[in-house]
Amino acid sequence: MGGDQGPHVTISAALMAVNHLPHLHLILCGDSSVIAEQLEKQHFSAHPQISFIHASQVVEMDDKPAQAIRGKKDSSMRKAIDLVKEGKAQACVSSGNTGALLSIAHYVLKTIPGVERPALISALPTHDPEKNVFLLDLGANVFCDSNILYQFGLMGSVLAGEVDNIDEPKVALLNMGAEDIKGSDTIKQAAAQLKENPDINYVGFVEGNDIFNDKADVIVCDGFVGNVALKTCEGVALMVASKLQQNLESSFFRRILSKILTLPVKKLYKSMNPDQYNGASLIGLRGIVVKSHGNANSHAIFAALMEAVKEVERQVPEKIQHKLEQRLLHRP
Repeated sequence: MGGDQGPHVTISAALMAVNHLPHLHLILCGDSSVIAEQLEKQHFSAHPQISFIHASQVVEMDDKPAQAIRGKKDSSMRKAIDLVKEGKAQACVSSGNTGALLSIAHYVLKTIPGVERPALISALPTHDPEKNVFLLDLGANVFCDSNILYQFGLMGSVLAGEVDNIDEPKVALLNMGAEDIKGSDTIKQAAAQLKENPDINYVGFVEGNDIFNDKADVIVCDGFVGNVALKTCEGVALMVASKLQQNLESSFFRRILSKILTLPVKKLYKSMNPDQYNGASLIGLRGIVVKSHGNANSHAIFAALMEAVKEVERQVPEKIQHKLEQRLLHRP
């Protein structure tokens, strides 16, 4: 029921997903009459891989997290996360209110032992078309001490290794300079902790302009820095696309040139299209929760569903817990 465009795009994405994966079963949580109407409109009044559970409430985009937890226990968001808690679903995907989703997921699922706070992590493109970079935290935790940043590095390393099949993922800290003397005491202490762990391939500090150049597979920062960095990158990408279009349409000869460049431009757009990178995982919980952009279209929500499927298949929470038990709970 969440997202800017509501059930229409969510159900369209669900149909794309079950047609793509014959072993996938989706449980749609929300107003049953709205869901049934949308399925009928898309000529799927019944589908063997889709069921739905009625929810009488919806968490609105302006609802405060505390209000969503206490006052909307029958919301579609709460129902979806409860299904994960009860073992009736293996993952939850939502395009709804981010703050409410984080709070409800934390409240219902709890964190893995040894994790102080869950983190939002997402894959971003790099100069290498075959590789992604994982950035965390993207806004779940505004302020983080060195131990929390260390935990983020460990969790991000496990997720990158499992989801993208990376042997010994390179982990870096986002900083104002690459030199060891740069940055706050907190980030220097986090660097020292990451260096001490032989299971983490820590490669040092990276700057903002290093995010996309394949220096690291996982880049760690607090939620304030990560969210600003992500939104800045999205804004720059939109500006570059707009400027390119304006320049190619500014004269007759440039319009001719744009026809010649259609194929390479389409390939470039496809490689950088944010839809395929939609789906930020809330890692550190005793269950899988994936947050989709609120303005996501059906293709973007499909990508978020595929991210959830990968994490289920690779048993990401269990493997994060195993690593934490090894390195956090039994440290000398």
